[in-house]
Amino acid sequence: MAGALDGLRILDLTRILAGPTCTQLLGDLGAEVIKIENPATGGDDTRSWGPPFVEGPDGTPTDLSAYFMCANRNKLSVSVDIATKEGQDTIRALASQCDVMVENFKPGGLAKYGLDAETLLKADPALVYCSISGFGQTGPNASKPGYDLMAQGFGGIMSLTGDPAGEPMKVGVGVADVMCGMYATIGILAALRHRDKTGEGQHIDVALVDSQISWLVNEGVSHLTTGDLPKRRGNGHPNIVPYQVFATSDGHVIIAVGNDTQFSRFCTFLGVPQLAQDPRYATNPARLENRDSLLAQIVPLIAAKPMSDMIDGLEASKVPVGPVQTLDQVFGSEQVKARDMIATIPTDDAKAGEVRVIGNPLKLSKTPVTYRRAPPRFGQDTDAVLGAIQTKR
Repeated sequence: MAGALDGLRILDLTRILAGPTCTQLLGDLGAEVIKIENPATGGDDTRSWGPPFVEGPDGTPTDLSAYFMCANRNKLSVSVDIATKEGQDTIRALASQCDVMVENFKPGGLAKYGLDAETLLKADPALVYCSISGFGQTGPNASKPGYDLMAQGFGGIMSLTGDPAGEPMKVGVGVADVMCGMYATIGILAALRHRDKTGEGQHIDVALVDSQISWLVNEGVSHLTTGDLPKRRGNGHPNIVPYQVFATSDGHVIIAVGNDTQFSRFCTFLGVPQLAQDPRYATNPARLENRDSLLAQIVPLIAAKPMSDMIDGLEASKVPVGPVQTLDQVFGSEQVKARDMIATIPTDDAKAGEVRVIGNPLKLSKTPVTYRRAPPRFGQDTDAVLGAIQTKR
């Protein structure tokens, strides 16, 4: 079954995570993605970000690190040195045969090669050209390098994350990169819609820091509304109580009391129904004001119960509750199996077997995502792709 983006060709000059996340998503949706990799460096930096690596038939590590594989399925790997005139001519030829080009060089970094947006859009006004960078193409920080950790720091999310008594904390994965890649994908799809209506391409400018600031969401708008600086609350919620992780006698649970009715049922289950009638706790604004005294009363009650009793009891009471799972529990769960959130893809090397990667969360009824290609070895498709250019010429 053809994907929703079947027939689109994407020229991918990105590396690391934000850009590859974008182009992998486009590939999952059916587009053909041509990933350009630098022969002078051995390709995408993340090929060497390990262990772990996929092992070859002889047991030696390949250039398929787990990090690289997380964002590079459904792509063709083509080795091109854009620092050479031949390489630049090759990129221009490929761009003329593609619908979208995505790059994550420093702003202005491709101009010296004649591969910048202005030059390529002049040659092909229908091209959708997407630039991903740390701080964007404009502003006083435009020339600074962009890394996920720097974006999380500059964009403020680290000031909200972590133990109240500890240091600012980054999110456990490169979420600024991932969200930037998703915004880039949305921008590309919007630009393609515009192109289909008008025949006109355009330049998309997406920044890691802008993307991270955009998902400060309620905390960001609360600050803009009041001028107050939010405090780190660990696993607590700034606007709802109780809504956090709690220790039980044998593990941890998440309890998310979203309204006053749920709070009443929660208190009944814990054996303290009077708390729901106490004016200090009867409403969510009151609970926010008296957070510490409420927690002082309920934390010991929860800690005395086994995790299974808390989950079973609160589920029966229709109070949102859930476990804090480790990754083996996540990927071993029946829910993950039912939702096809593990993708097994055969490699081109029959002896190397298959690779397993995280599945795409999109479930489209008419044009489902597909896993057509395993993450490629460096340059494995160079001859086939460049040979096709020569044929078309």
